[in-house]
Amino acid sequence: MRKEYDFSKAEKGKFYRPPDELEIPIYLNKKVKKNYLTLSRNRNMDINKIINSILEKEMEIQKEIGIK
Repeated sequence: MRKEYDFSKAEKGKFYRPPDELEIPIYLNKKVKKNYLTLSRNRNMDINKIINSILEKEMEIQKEIGIK
């Protein structure tokens, strides 16, 4: 590494993204992934839509039973 770097032409915040705009990668285990890929193919639906629907239902259930 250099001892000094020239930041005189740098643009502050060029790569900043607010946290709510960041896409968070989620890694499914092989069994879960295979199950939902099969389901998405059979129903001709996007796997993201299926997973998000399931997670939204889970959030509703947690709210109903008082889990925060």
